[in-house]
Amino acid sequence: MEKKSVHSLQLVFRKHSVYPSLCEPMDRGTRRVTKTKLIDDDCRLISGDFLLHEDGSYSVSKGYEDVIEVIPGENRIITRSFQNWHTHSAMVLNKSFGEGLPLMEWLETAIFPVEKGLTPQFVKIGTLAAAAEMISTGTTFACDMYYFPEIVANSFSKSGIRAKVCGAVSDKDEINDSKSALKDIEKLLSSGHNQSDRIEYGIGPHSVYTCEEETLKKSSELSKKYDCSLSIHASETRKEVTDCYEIHEMYPIEYLESIDFLSECTICAHCGWVTKKEMRILSGNGSHAVHCPTSNQKLACGGTLSYPAMKDAEVSVFLGTDGAASNNSLDMRSEAKTASLIQKHDHWDASILNPEETWKLATNKSKDWITWDLEDIRLRPWGKKGSRLLSNLLYSGGNILDVFVSGEAVRRNGITLTINEKEIAKELENSVEDYYDS
Repeated sequence: MEKKSVHSLQLVFRKHSVYPSLCEPMDRGTRRVTKTKLIDDDCRLISGDFLLHEDGSYSVSKGYEDVIEVIPGENRIITRSFQNWHTHSAMVLNKSFGEGLPLMEWLETAIFPVEKGLTPQFVKIGTLAAAAEMISTGTTFACDMYYFPEIVANSFSKSGIRAKVCGAVSDKDEINDSKSALKDIEKLLSSGHNQSDRIEYGIGPHSVYTCEEETLKKSSELSKKYDCSLSIHASETRKEVTDCYEIHEMYPIEYLESIDFLSECTICAHCGWVTKKEMRILSGNGSHAVHCPTSNQKLACGGTLSYPAMKDAEVSVFLGTDGAASNNSLDMRSEAKTASLIQKHDHWDASILNPEETWKLATNKSKDWITWDLEDIRLRPWGKKGSRLLSNLLYSGGNILDVFVSGEAVRRNGITLTINEKEIAKELENSVEDYYDS
């Protein structure tokens, strides 16, 4: 039997399916899923017929509502989608390169030199490949920090998922100097170009060790002016913290507050080496911290965010993968498992980040829905009344069948409809060869 490509399968689905969304994969509207299971925002497992609405809400179906599609749900379980609050999507280009190096050596010998050859086309291919991986693993939002933000935004827009696209800014950058980068980002912010209900632009000053004070202040000013996200790496390593203290006689979060950098728009990735005073500073400013446990361990940072302490200080905490270059994966389900385990291990307390709290952390602010294949052996045993399903989803994993964003199907029956995975895989392989040759 002749093998069919993903593209040809899509055509077969569209031609022969009785379900409207497979004829028009991006149709927007309410869907009815019958005889299924659903885990709601409170992590309660409920069963029945449900309507998944365009605005991200759900309701119990009475069977006669006007819908664009009816999905038999006996073999499905519906959950909120994952939200990746810190990543560098196009760095899938650097995946599995520079293995075994600590952070600073990895950056200075394996990443920064290669990025001198970065082009808009490489970023496009890398971002689309990253988006395809995120969709296939149930993520519908990414807070991204990288170069060529307009290209990144266009790629995410094509993928159908949501993104905060924070243009990278650095004073140690050979791709684009900080002044030019900020000028380019302000142009995007002021024009509103390519922004929609799914894509927003933001500003991404890399860190306190790559950005001069003037650059950090200017980034903060633009964030306040345009009410946009301000994403930064903060207190990722002990060296970063000690160097900052030697220069400013303040730790990184203290220093950022002293220059009026922190606000409700500020997203601080990592925060593995912060004091309780700094946690109170984050909380007082309404700023957010992002836990990236896999990347921290892989780069031997020596410290990861302390979730119990952050919780005690009432800091808003999100979860992120970091880039695929320092994680090797953009799978947020796997990241959630890692977060739960490392917090239990580090604090000698098995009750920390139980399945319910971990699931809420990984899906924080999700407006979208995904469905999982209940027949996947990894989800067995379900337990009495499905009592084991949430733990199995978190710790064992499973196959993502469908992804719905704003009422649109971007993945159906295990096939991503917005990006041809086989084609983007080939383009990624070719791009990587050219990228590293350059």
